Amino acid sequence: MELDELKYQLKDKLSTDHTGRSDADIALLLTKRTASVTDKLKKSLWLEIFLCILMLLVFGAISIISKQSSLRIYFSVFTIVGIVFLLVVIYLLRRTKKLSSTTLPVKSNLQSIVRLIEEFTRRYFQITMALIPICFIFALLLAYQEKHLQDPSAPFPGGHYFSSLWQVVLFVIAYMFVLAIVAFYFTKWYLKKLYGKYVQQLKACIEELGE
Repeated sequence: MELDELKYQLKDKLSTDHTGRSDADIALLLTKRTASVTDKLKKSLWLEIFLCILMLLVFGAISIISKQSSLRIYFSVFTIVGIVFLLVVIYLLRRTKKLSSTTLPVKSNLQSIVRLIEEFTRRYFQITMALIPICFIFALLLAYQEKHLQDPSAPFPGGHYFSSLWQVVLFVIAYMFVLAIVAFYFTKWYLKKLYGKYVQQLKACIEELGE
């Protein structure tokens, strides 16, 4: 009962404060709130850019320094993929800055930011999950090609540990399945931590602007 009474008193106080404020005061509060949320969102995008640049430097270094041709090809390809991703994040940051640069919280601008971020995170998740089997199979093929060029009688990767090809295939499928589960939950957590919670806060602001 004490908790219910406390909730009632808090709700009553908030409603009283709200009615005692002018439209200008409410607009100013909403401006501060939306500015705070969009600033946090922009920081997340800057963090994404930093991590992407760091990844590109590592991948680029491996593609140049490595003595194995398979590693050079693998990391060169994904360096190019990383550059494309970096350009997308930079574009998203610029759009977010532009849409959030108005003096007052404009509902349509906030809705555009929400749509941009939601589309970005959706594609981010889809591409991440799709890249798991692609990366793995690509790596296996490059490793096999390199070994085959050096020694035509070389077995398929993993052939030294398995007695038949179907065992290798079964191992690869099981490995990718476990990796996909880990990537699924980690990517979900990562996107929610970096973007999801701020999108929800922006949606709450949009609802208040509509009242």
